Amino acid sequence: MEVTRKNFKSQLSTIAESIENASFISIDTEFTGLTSGLPGHGTNALDSPADRYNKLRSNAMDFLIVQFGMCTFQYLPAEKKHKVQAYNFYVFPHTTSRHVPDIRFLCQSSSIDFLVSNGFDFNKLFKEGIPYLSPAAEQKLRETIVSKHKVSDAFCSPPFTSPTGVLDSSIAKGPVIIPKENESFINDICQSIEDFLDTNSLEMDLDPCNAFLRKITYQTLKTKYKTGIHLETKTKENKQRYIVVSKIASEEQALQKEADKYTAELEELEDAVGFSKVIRMISQSGKLVIGHNMLLDVMHTLRHFCSPLPHSYEEFKSLSSCVFPRLCDTKLMASIQPFRDIIFNSTLGDMHTILQSKPFRKPAIVIPEDFPQYNTCNERLHEAGYDAYITGLCFIGLANYLGTFQTPDKLYIAPSSPILEPFVNKVYVYKMLDIPYMNLAGSDLCPNRDHVFHVTFPKEWRYQDLLNTFSAISLVQIYWVKETSAFVALPKKNIPSSTVIQSAHVKNSCASVTTYKDYIHHKNATNTSQENLLKRKQAFSGKRQLNAKASPFRPKRSITPIPEEQENGEESGDQVDKASPGDQTITAPPGSGEASLMPPGKDFGEPFLKKRKLTNQNADNASALAKNNVSEEVNNKNDNEVNNKNDNEVNNKVDNKVNIEANKEVKDQDIAGPLYEDIGEPINTEKGGFIYYI
Repeated sequence: MEVTRKNFKSQLSTIAESIENASFISIDTEFTGLTSGLPGHGTNALDSPADRYNKLRSNAMDFLIVQFGMCTFQYLPAEKKHKVQAYNFYVFPHTTSRHVPDIRFLCQSSSIDFLVSNGFDFNKLFKEGIPYLSPAAEQKLRETIVSKHKVSDAFCSPPFTSPTGVLDSSIAKGPVIIPKENESFINDICQSIEDFLDTNSLEMDLDPCNAFLRKITYQTLKTKYKTGIHLETKTKENKQRYIVVSKIASEEQALQKEADKYTAELEELEDAVGFSKVIRMISQSGKLVIGHNMLLDVMHTLRHFCSPLPHSYEEFKSLSSCVFPRLCDTKLMASIQPFRDIIFNSTLGDMHTILQSKPFRKPAIVIPEDFPQYNTCNERLHEAGYDAYITGLCFIGLANYLGTFQTPDKLYIAPSSPILEPFVNKVYVYKMLDIPYMNLAGSDLCPNRDHVFHVTFPKEWRYQDLLNTFSAISLVQIYWVKETSAFVALPKKNIPSSTVIQSAHVKNSCASVTTYKDYIHHKNATNTSQENLLKRKQAFSGKRQLNAKASPFRPKRSITPIPEEQENGEESGDQVDKASPGDQTITAPPGSGEASLMPPGKDFGEPFLKKRKLTNQNADNASALAKNNVSEEVNNKNDNEVNNKNDNEVNNKVDNKVNIEANKEVKDQDIAGPLYEDIGEPINTEKGGFIYYI
């Protein structure tokens, strides 16, 4: 079933019922691109799962999901068939109101060309795509609506005066002086209102105009007609804004108008949440979610409809498990035992063809009349709904094949069956040498890479130069990291690393060779040092951060915004922060006993105290000494001198000491684990089942 903005609301109850009744759910997505090609962010066969996640998060998350496919499979025991309901959603982040985030995204020309060649309708996407909001954006917009209507009564009272009856610019602005060139416009408006009040009409639409003209219109009419009319700004389909004038007979009617407007804005908010509701239904159902090569599908789905992707790989795993408690990747299933030797091609279309013949059994399905009758003989690959449908069929075939290992054979394997657990919450990772998957619910594989070395070399070097450097040892495999570094893998793991390094140095002294273990330790130590430096700079130099709300970074308003047109997060009235970037005071974190420079009114708070730990005691001592020096200097100099002169010196001292101490005592960590070729071999048991080493 094709779902767009036109029929989304009417089909939402059907979608919810399909998800609730499903035995499992399969998904697929289409993007505007796959990789932005940023230098230094290319994937490598020797990436760790954390490396691969961080590269994808940095390099692939600026693209949009433009089509989301979902297919629900409900097993009918009496008929021994699956009831299949496939949905093909067009999704696009429309700015349904001025408070909805205006999303910017990337397009990759090859991906757009690919979608067009497969019949993707971009006109339908941009015109009829279903909008969506993340929970954070929804909450922010809801708070804006509630806040706006809380202060609406203030604008119903006589304008431009404070509660004391005295004009106070810090509370409300005075009336805007109407320019001479706009006087005729306002006079015409007033005359049209007079004519309108003499008619039997209940509402009148004023002509669309810009924000300033609407402002002075509100100002004039609110002053001239304190009762009898109600003003409201609305937006046409072409985004033009206009004022609607309504007759009201009493104060109660005016309050009812405001209540109706509040209700309408909340309904608009629900429409703006849009497709995110479907993702929340899937998450709340707890059903097994099936995908094919689904790592990017999961990452994009989380980012667009749930939450920004965290920097930490472990936090990403926690977020994924929270939103999708049970995932299964058919690409991974086909790539390991007991399927690896009988499925020679794991691309979706080819795998589906293989699963139609022996030793697999073709699944029996039934499709309701009001859903698309997909015909696998007429492939519609790369339509998200069809790909989700094929993915679900492949899962049924793979799962039922596992039933042949049972005694007696089982014709149907339920999604909750323990026999599927070795595959659950593991997603396939593309082109990784010895780690075939990410384990989203546990520890990742950590294979032995003692035969791998990291090499840095001059920019002018080519492939043959690296081969020559290790020619005395053996023929090697090369995995480029960037133009001046690469990983080199030996075919055997029993050659001492000292021999390899010495031989490479003798062969070519321009190359620097380190073991993989040393490279990882150095990289982790550097990352830890940089994290600690960032925390310390935030502590010592947080005062230097740009205050975007302070003058001159935020221009002053010359008029008070209209309540109906107040932007999200915008202050009412001509109010700007009184602190400028140079106005800073000395404050101290609670209980720290240390002076620091902070913007007025800011506080470190408790989290700061909890995150100030260094990697070793020496670094703590160095930090304490540096801070004491800072405190003494701050006490001896005024604020401006500290900001302009000593702050840079203090930061340099702390940076140098932290860099030295954080890298001093890095303990080795053993990296060991099963080899890729040893993963997934089944062991038959007396009961006819098997155990996986995954």
